Amino acid sequence: MTLRILFTGEGTSDNGLVPHIEMVAAEVGVSAAVTAPDFGRLDTRNCHSVAEKLKAARWMGDHYDLVIVHRDADRAGRKERCDEIAQAVLDEWPGCPHIAVIPVRALEAWLLVDEPGIRRVAENPNGRQRLSLPKAAEVERIADPKKLLQETLATASGLSGRRLTTFRKRFPRHRHKLLQALDSKGAVSTLPSWQMFIRDLNRAIGQC
Repeated sequence: MTLRILFTGEGTSDNGLVPHIEMVAAEVGVSAAVTAPDFGRLDTRNCHSVAEKLKAARWMGDHYDLVIVHRDADRAGRKERCDEIAQAVLDEWPGCPHIAVIPVRALEAWLLVDEPGIRRVAENPNGRQRLSLPKAAEVERIADPKKLLQETLATASGLSGRRLTTFRKRFPRHRHKLLQALDSKGAVSTLPSWQMFIRDLNRAIGQC
């Protein structure tokens, strides 16, 4: 039996989480097929809220055993985001099992613990630029991890002028690559929000 999972994030670069979901399922002997719709390409550009995305996904007519929703905690906090997601599922897909993936404060915090990955994605793996990355114990307290990741990638690239301007425009692609290749057994595994994601996912898979 294959577990059918719907994943929705805040943007398409969040789809880098899909391989991690599939890996967690495989580790407990479960085959998972994860669907991550690109609502923009499906002519559903007005899908911004969790409820709107779930409504559009349900309208497509597919059946899922589990819904996984990513929302950054931002300033709202984990509980408010979990409540928001739970209400959206109740309103749009009542009875469907779900889990909330809530990085603190934003998903980019998870990526800031992967210095080798940052250097690889910046296409300068042997660069000597000082990146001054925060320790893993500190990343979930950074006010704007997205901005820090953007600046760190720019520094790691070693580029300047027009080439740097072009490089910066590719941030969504760089973010996706970093997330997809993130070592789930490395430093990110020490972060409370990542641990909750893995714990909740394992629990949900076991109950499906």
